[in-house]
Amino acid sequence: MSPALEAVLAKAGLQVTPDEFLSLVADAAKKLAPPHPDPASYFPPDQRDALEDVGLDLSPHRVLDDQGRARTVVAHAVLRDSALTVGEAARQLGVDTSRIRHRLGVGRLVGWKDRGSWRLPAWQFAGGGVLPGLEAVLAAVPPDQPALVVAGFMTTDQEDLVVDGTPTTPREWLLAGGEPRRVAALAEQLGTPA
Repeated sequence: MSPALEAVLAKAGLQVTPDEFLSLVADAAKKLAPPHPDPASYFPPDQRDALEDVGLDLSPHRVLDDQGRARTVVAHAVLRDSALTVGEAARQLGVDTSRIRHRLGVGRLVGWKDRGSWRLPAWQFAGGGVLPGLEAVLAAVPPDQPALVVAGFMTTDQEDLVVDGTPTTPREWLLAGGEPRRVAALAEQLGTPA
């Protein structure tokens, strides 16, 4: 395996072998790949028109889409690889695993099921606890938003959150002692067309 890939993974803090990482990328690519390069060909004209009328994009796959798709696949693989298991989260917070499952159930932590086990994105933890203000932010996130969208929001600079004159991520804002209601107000808008 390439020493360059090993170096990139180590620099990124991803504790996974290159083979494991490439397997994650392949799994994510399969999940995110278009099922057919020309989805419109599956439908007769009247059904195709009805689907397009409600906003479904049935246009053929374009090579220009590959760059964005590749970024999404990599983001998905990194999110999954850096996520904690229930046991790891429990150890980090110094609680029993049942407390972690309870917090997941009531929306005080965010996670997803992967092959029957919970995975909890690392961005929501800080030191030996959870991110300050996390509960208020998660309560504002629309329930239909997937973990990758929430992770992207929490780790992307927001113009409305400024620390020392520089836009910062919601995670950094909360770690700096910023008001959680500001982040929650932005989180409420996830999934809403701009």
